[in-house]
Amino acid sequence: MSIGIRIVLVDDHAVVRSGLRRLLEQNTGMQVIAEADSGEQAYQLYGEHLPDVLVMDMSMPGMGGLESLRRILTRYPSARIVIFSMHENAAFASQALSAGARCYVAKSGAADDLVRAVKEAFAGRGYLSPSVAQNIVLQTMSGGEDPTQRLSAREFEVFRMLAEGSNVEDIALTLKISQKTVANYQTLLKQKLGISSPVELVRLAMRHGVIES
Repeated sequence: MSIGIRIVLVDDHAVVRSGLRRLLEQNTGMQVIAEADSGEQAYQLYGEHLPDVLVMDMSMPGMGGLESLRRILTRYPSARIVIFSMHENAAFASQALSAGARCYVAKSGAADDLVRAVKEAFAGRGYLSPSVAQNIVLQTMSGGEDPTQRLSAREFEVFRMLAEGSNVEDIALTLKISQKTVANYQTLLKQKLGISSPVELVRLAMRHGVIES
């Protein structure tokens, strides 16, 4: 007998995963077949289970959801991924969608949003939480450019980690790249974002909601 939509659930909080599992499995035709608490584990479990849909948090310790999303889609281009995030601002949503996520759902939204997103992703379609869609439209209408949207997924992740106070060694270790590569990203970020100091980088990150002020 078919178990319907097979889901791998990724969030670093066990309580959140438990609640999401109950929410999703209340819907006939959905089953959470595995859970992960990090981006690294998400990448591993995706390869082991090849689920129909991956539901993943954006912000997790270590390799975040955005980097995990990038790596999974590089190896499994047909992966259907739903990002379920506390970040409602346009910067994070745009990065996730540009990197290949099918859907982006705000944790503050209605519970039905996630259920709908999983169904839409499974059908090969996209979905945005209404609040997230509104923020993207408002930013577009305001005419104010967000320079972080010019960054690739990897560049954005390095930018976020630098803004949160991670040093070059930590970033290299987390992303499994060389310190020289991280240093090259730092130089590239200064050029792309028009900044010249760590203080300016942090201010820019706060202004566009990448980190909390």
